Amino acid sequence: MEKAVNQAIKPPQLPPAFIEKVETRGFLQWINAPERRGALLVTPALATLFLINILPLLWSFGLSFFNYRANRLSPPKFQGLENYTDLLGDDRVWERFVTTGLIVSSSVVLQLLVGFGLALLFAKKFPMRRLALMFVLTPMMLSFVSVAIFFKLFYDPTLGMLSWFISLFSGESFALLATPAGAIAGIVIADAWMWSPFVMLLVLAGLVSVPGYLYEAAEIDRASSWKRFRTITFPYVKSLLLLALLFRTIETFKTFDLVFLITEGGPGSATETIAIYAYRLGFQFFRTSEASALAYMILFVVIVLTSIYLYVVKQRNEAEGA
Repeated sequence: MEKAVNQAIKPPQLPPAFIEKVETRGFLQWINAPERRGALLVTPALATLFLINILPLLWSFGLSFFNYRANRLSPPKFQGLENYTDLLGDDRVWERFVTTGLIVSSSVVLQLLVGFGLALLFAKKFPMRRLALMFVLTPMMLSFVSVAIFFKLFYDPTLGMLSWFISLFSGESFALLATPAGAIAGIVIADAWMWSPFVMLLVLAGLVSVPGYLYEAAEIDRASSWKRFRTITFPYVKSLLLLALLFRTIETFKTFDLVFLITEGGPGSATETIAIYAYRLGFQFFRTSEASALAYMILFVVIVLTSIYLYVVKQRNEAEGA
């Protein structure tokens, strides 16, 4: 009798499909809650970033500790820090670092000088200023390939405008890229022509923000042009110049497209930067592990340059606060 009563009051069993539907609806309500929408929207971007950037970085970093060639079927063999020690003891690597440093220092200094001069020019109002500014900013909008091909044709000893202009005075064709010094100069000029407008934009933003009453007070005090520049103009743009120095140093240090398309690292290896050497190791000689190790050495140099910049900025801020 008791067993029959228990069976009579036992709740009916729900169909499995109904239970699954209720659980699914509860999960959707949970994941669509307002406090989880932000993370839900960011998740696809983070997953894409991990697959495209983080995962290859981790993979290449792991390969730098192995002996591996991409053109061979043999599995990687662990060898520790041997790739790094071999690269640090290779004179060719240090020669490429010196070449890269020479190109970077020359190009960045030229960019800062030209960009600062253009910013001072465009800070003043003159007729057709907006049109001239548009033409000056055009090189920065072009691709590396188009700029490199333009300058390669410009430097051409047979058809180039540079050779034609010099031949008017010397009567002979001029091959700028035939000598190591000329090839480095050609790359520096091309890079500065392309990126000086970037420096100009940063400096111009600082010049426009200078309060006009400071210049008015300086005129009342009969301050010279140099003193106005040293006490008013330069302090407002100094931090922006440091920022431009950091950006352009890092980007020029990694320069590959412009150099490879103009000179391919020649004549000989006179303009072969460290980025081009890493490319040759990885994709021409198929020394994949050594190329990965060299890439992380380049990354370490970039981190050091960034740390030096941040240290200088911090010291400057502390000095100004004191």
